[in-house]
Amino acid sequence: MKVAIIGATGFVGRRVVDEALARGLQVTAIARQKKDLPDNANLTIALGDVADTPWLVQQLAGHDVVISAYNPGWAETDLYEKTAKGAQQILAAVKQSAVKRLLYVGGAGSLEVAPGVELVDTPQFPENIRPGAQAVRDLRNALKKETQLDWTYLSPAALLEPGKRTGQFRLGTTQLLMKGDAPANISVEDLAVAIIDEVEKPQFIKAQFTAAY
Repeated sequence: MKVAIIGATGFVGRRVVDEALARGLQVTAIARQKKDLPDNANLTIALGDVADTPWLVQQLAGHDVVISAYNPGWAETDLYEKTAKGAQQILAAVKQSAVKRLLYVGGAGSLEVAPGVELVDTPQFPENIRPGAQAVRDLRNALKKETQLDWTYLSPAALLEPGKRTGQFRLGTTQLLMKGDAPANISVEDLAVAIIDEVEKPQFIKAQFTAAY
């Protein structure tokens, strides 16, 4: 299986690269810089900008699945605009590349905490990342109307942190997973497991899902 990973050197994307390679997948890592990407016979590194649509289309063509872990960076100014624009550019490029399968890593902000109430709309949600969370929530809403792609939208647990790969976690759909009275967590390593599990054995075609301990 050939998998293209956008944002391959980022917090999530880098772990997804490792998990995909560990399972013997053919990986194209798409990023601005090589950083610490490994040397691996199954890894092709494509350095460029997602805003360059013809270039990105060329990199994606011929793959079985595109995984987007794109994030312009939480500290960016104009966070909503940059996140939304990048997401739309990626969506357009995937369509033009003729790849049918897209797994987009969004945020926990689009998970429900009560009927009709999503986490990003609550007062407790961090103000500094709210614009980015709103942008990927808007992408989730756009994907719901998408007919050309076999898309999946992944919302991580509310607490996503470096840790260990255990392979042990639970899956949910549109509701925030809790641990008692507190939001549940997951390591980014196990989130990568959930991503590649979904790539290899899809359960959430044209749907949103989440993963947490």
